[in-house]
Amino acid sequence: MGRKALDYEELNENVKKVQYAVRGELYLRASELQKEGKRIIFTNVGNPHALGQKPLTFPRQVVALCQAPFLLDDPNVGLIFPADAIARAKHYLSMAPGGLGAYSDSRGIPGVRKEVAEFIQRRDGYPSDPELIYLTDGASKGVMQMLNAIIRNERDGILVPVPQYPLYSAAISLFGGSLVPYYLEEEANWGLDIVTTRQSVAAARSKGMTVRAMVIINPGNPTGQCLSEANIRELLNFCYQENLVLLADEVYQQNIYQDERPFISARKVLFDMGPPISREVQLISFHTVSKGYWGECGQRGGYFEMTNIPPKTVDEIYKVASIALSPNVPGQIFMGLMMNPPKPGDISYLKFATESKSILDSLRRRAQIMTDGFNSCQNVVCNFTEGAMYSFPQIRLPKRAIDTAKSAGKEPDVFYCLKLLEATGISTVPGSGFGQKEGVFHLRTTILPAEEDMPAIMSSFKKFNDSFMEQYQDYSRL
Repeated sequence: MGRKALDYEELNENVKKVQYAVRGELYLRASELQKEGKRIIFTNVGNPHALGQKPLTFPRQVVALCQAPFLLDDPNVGLIFPADAIARAKHYLSMAPGGLGAYSDSRGIPGVRKEVAEFIQRRDGYPSDPELIYLTDGASKGVMQMLNAIIRNERDGILVPVPQYPLYSAAISLFGGSLVPYYLEEEANWGLDIVTTRQSVAAARSKGMTVRAMVIINPGNPTGQCLSEANIRELLNFCYQENLVLLADEVYQQNIYQDERPFISARKVLFDMGPPISREVQLISFHTVSKGYWGECGQRGGYFEMTNIPPKTVDEIYKVASIALSPNVPGQIFMGLMMNPPKPGDISYLKFATESKSILDSLRRRAQIMTDGFNSCQNVVCNFTEGAMYSFPQIRLPKRAIDTAKSAGKEPDVFYCLKLLEATGISTVPGSGFGQKEGVFHLRTTILPAEEDMPAIMSSFKKFNDSFMEQYQDYSRL
């Protein structure tokens, strides 16, 4: 018998090239230790509810009623559910004639896409067309759909910020394209340097590559920075000059922990710039219900919006979306609710606003506790988490630790993170999983553990780190 198509040696090489550090070696080891009875603090994934964040009440009430519409016929329904949740459930059920168990339009329920368009118009001050908004199973599916449309072969390059969220490197590998890195400057609070970005494009082109698109992640993952309006304008000018599609990953737009740089969408800046740029730059913007103060990761609700994309291309993207028949319908309802939450005067508004503010205020405090905690440790430096859900400290590993790691066949930051996991139960992601400059080492942790647990977690980290640095201090100091 010869080899079979699903024998490892016969698999599609692009599948074998995929690396996804967020669920990689560290996560697998953490899962093993958990099975052995060790308490593990999973800070490797931005998964708020898994770390104790409570769901917002109003959206869960509405979706519960949509999932079990017979409750609406119960004469006592008004004793359990507020009137505005009941009205909203009826509103969504009227848009989905077969209920949540039936396929929707492949682009998503038209009424929900209209709610998304209205949200975008309120946010940016410019009208949005529901026909150019596609609902997806989380933002990741939308990102993959667009990369699949853009990448034609291995000579097609996608500019990706480094450090980057490994969805991008994984998807680019899967679709057979090439990742073109542009490095964020840690000393400039993970800012973007257009000069070095231009050099990255020139270097890729000199190798025969066609650079076709640029990814921005704002607020940053794993780096937590918020792009200024001037920075975004510079990026859009760059895309205009270099003829690049801009893929704007804006899933953390609700997660802002400082007041100097509020979130501003790439779309708003583009339209503010006026013609010809506002009519020429092709832009795809992504959002999700998984992040922000909603944190509904498991619901898989997301959207992408297309700006300046030709109608024939939109038709092709619709055709590909149709292969999956329909995005999941409960996730679409969550997206509608996030875009159109309770308003002042609604019965549920006060409770919804109180819950939302409590989560965001706590995240802001946790971002500060974690930054201060890391900066109090020996050989650790950390920029403040301005937005998103992560801290990305630099770990200045002694040469002895680097040599020991290499002799064990490990990347130095993987070695450090494994030791941290074994000693403390804190499961992080090594910086090498996101990309980093040669000879510089980081780890990524979420800021999501419960606020009351945060001091103990940081104390445990400090104790481990300072002991590790003592153990592996450089030979020259011995």
